[in-house]
Amino acid sequence: MAASQLCGNRETGAAPSAYAASGSEARRSVKTVTSQIAQHFAARDWTNNRRSLVQVACTLPAFVAGLAAMAATVEDAYWATLLLAIPTAGLLVRLFIFQHDCGHGSFFSSRAANGILGRLISIFTMTPYEHWKRSHAAHHATSGNLDDRGKGDVPTITLNEYREMSPLGRLGYRIFRHPVFLLGVGVPINFIILQRFPLGEAARDPISLRSIAELNVMMLAVYGGAMALFGIAPVVAVYLPVIVVAAAIGGWLFFIQHNYEEAYWRHSDDWTFHEASLAGSSYYDLPAVLHWFTGNIGYHHIHHLCCRVPNHRLRDCMTAFPELNRGAKRLSLRESFGCWKFALWDDDARQMISFKDAERSRS
Repeated sequence: MAASQLCGNRETGAAPSAYAASGSEARRSVKTVTSQIAQHFAARDWTNNRRSLVQVACTLPAFVAGLAAMAATVEDAYWATLLLAIPTAGLLVRLFIFQHDCGHGSFFSSRAANGILGRLISIFTMTPYEHWKRSHAAHHATSGNLDDRGKGDVPTITLNEYREMSPLGRLGYRIFRHPVFLLGVGVPINFIILQRFPLGEAARDPISLRSIAELNVMMLAVYGGAMALFGIAPVVAVYLPVIVVAAAIGGWLFFIQHNYEEAYWRHSDDWTFHEASLAGSSYYDLPAVLHWFTGNIGYHHIHHLCCRVPNHRLRDCMTAFPELNRGAKRLSLRESFGCWKFALWDDDARQMISFKDAERSRS
């Protein structure tokens, strides 16, 4: 099906007149076009139950097969187990995107079906479905708002806040932002341990409390049952590498989606949802195979503009509305690795800077 049929008017398949190729389009501001496209996206029902079922039917059995292959090698060839953990973790990342779409209500047309699949996948992702659904919705509503940080984003501070920290506080922030610590320690600990407990606002939210407790019981039944059958050591030896690698990949994706030099951070009186969605979310232009494993989440500016578009339609929407690419930051895989150095928001320059830049600005 053509992109215009996917992203155009439901009845005719044509693109909205405001975005048809004409001279008037060029005169529209990015802000106006973005707002109107977002409204058009929001007016559509994007779910495709058949396509979503095919995605699950292809991915979930492959993930289970990956675990089985790892289990078959764990005793005699653990090096092979660790190698197999990489594609298996990639499949878990893809499953996480399905859970993510279920939370947005975009994967299936049925709320009940979204809830069932989301909870099933959460056993493998170790992420409480309803709790994460709520916290992630808060992330969408506040992304890029300097006065409402800390809701599902990678903690980021301003240059002035960094300067006001104690030497020990600055050291702690630098350690936290280091890729080895953030991806190798911080994110896996969050998935495996911290998500088992109601922390912060979750402790005061009955739905989050129930969601966390519900998942803990399911995990105890599934992983406890597996350990009773196969032993504690084999189960840990198989699944720990998978969840650690998947968590690291997921943490990297989340980092690069909002952390680059031209990122968007504004105070509440200057913050708008549509600008934050487009200017504050990258277009991560990955090779096709990586787009598949990551569930097209690289088209993150489209996702933030309208979270009701499921993963399998994000690319089509971007193709249908090329004007969206003007305001989004495109990052190739190679370019993205250079974004690690950006750790502080310079409110005066309105850009992310590195710790070295911060030191230079003091001299």
